[in-house]
Amino acid sequence: MIKTTKGMRLHIGIFGKRNAGKSSLLNALVRQNVSIVSEIKGTTTDPVEKPMELQPIGPVLFIDTAGIDDSGKLGVQRIIKTDQVLDRTDIAIIVLDSSWGVFESDLYQRCSKRNIATIVVASKIDICPLDLKLQKFCEDKNLIYISTSVATGAGISKLRDAIINKAPEEFINSPGIVNDLMPAGELAILVVPIDLEAPKGRLILPQVQTIRDILDNDSYCMIVKERELSDALGRLNKPPALVVTDSQSFLKVAADTPEFIYMTSFSILFARLKGDLNEFVKGLQAIDKLKSGDKILIAESCAHHPTGEDIGRVKIPRWLRQYTGAKLVFETIQGHDFPDNLADYSLVIQCGSCMWNRREILTRIMRCKDVGVPITNYGLTIAYSLGICERALRPFPSTLDILQEYST
Repeated sequence: MIKTTKGMRLHIGIFGKRNAGKSSLLNALVRQNVSIVSEIKGTTTDPVEKPMELQPIGPVLFIDTAGIDDSGKLGVQRIIKTDQVLDRTDIAIIVLDSSWGVFESDLYQRCSKRNIATIVVASKIDICPLDLKLQKFCEDKNLIYISTSVATGAGISKLRDAIINKAPEEFINSPGIVNDLMPAGELAILVVPIDLEAPKGRLILPQVQTIRDILDNDSYCMIVKERELSDALGRLNKPPALVVTDSQSFLKVAADTPEFIYMTSFSILFARLKGDLNEFVKGLQAIDKLKSGDKILIAESCAHHPTGEDIGRVKIPRWLRQYTGAKLVFETIQGHDFPDNLADYSLVIQCGSCMWNRREILTRIMRCKDVGVPITNYGLTIAYSLGICERALRPFPSTLDILQEYST
């Protein structure tokens, strides 16, 4: 469970004013002293993450944040970091030590805007009286209100139960990557290029997770590099149910895979798993409208050292310029930072986001929709610019209908 990637964990953010008892509450929940506790305001400066297992959910990630009432220049930066945590939060715990005020109200509004499941926790009932007005407010808003005491342990188990009850259904019954695309007992061929970006001695995370998903489905897989695909297909006495490729090898894999065999990419599979495949496909229509001077934002989730033929910085810009014939301007961001000036861009292209949870990608989609900026995904962009998007979406009939609707 400790080795489970962050992107596959339920993200539980703990928010509140300075000295509200957030860090103490986190320590009580995980039964470890993972956050420094002090009477000095502002002890927690950067988000503190603690991975653990919470049954029946499984792997979760608790995130302790700086106080939402922090002050000064550094305080403003800490509040910005705290707000960024909201973008990837599945369940928000609002902690208060006495009464509900403007800071808590503002935080609740930000959670509501993002459709984040919210739990309100009074953290110090051993020294602060129960706020009946707040209890009534929570009842009216259909919010769970729990009174706790770290000193006595009161309410901690009740809080754990509330977290389980608020967990989205997909964390209780985790969706698969390909298990709905192939029956049990069938074969998938995974095309895995070994290039400069491939980690030495290892496969990248989407490939490993797809292999595990296939095994969990009681199916099996064959793993080949792109130049061995044709030979591998020729040796089979029965065609595979699915071929999944790295998006960078789309053209060769499409040429070597017979038309009657379903073919897609890891990036497209993860666009469905981690985001909203239909919305990403709708974003593709912006490509045909691009003109010289338009700015495109390339959004990379994880920090990596770019190589000479980096997919986001070199290959996608090259393919899009070739497809559109326009002199496009590309900007790249990495990590959790997402610009406020989204309206300056004609298109946002998000990576596969294998290291992130679904909440953060859905938040990015929502922010783009709010300002009317289309957003799509690496694999879809590559398939579209190479003219094989319909082929790559054939395993997803309803999504293919959306593409064909926008193409007519």
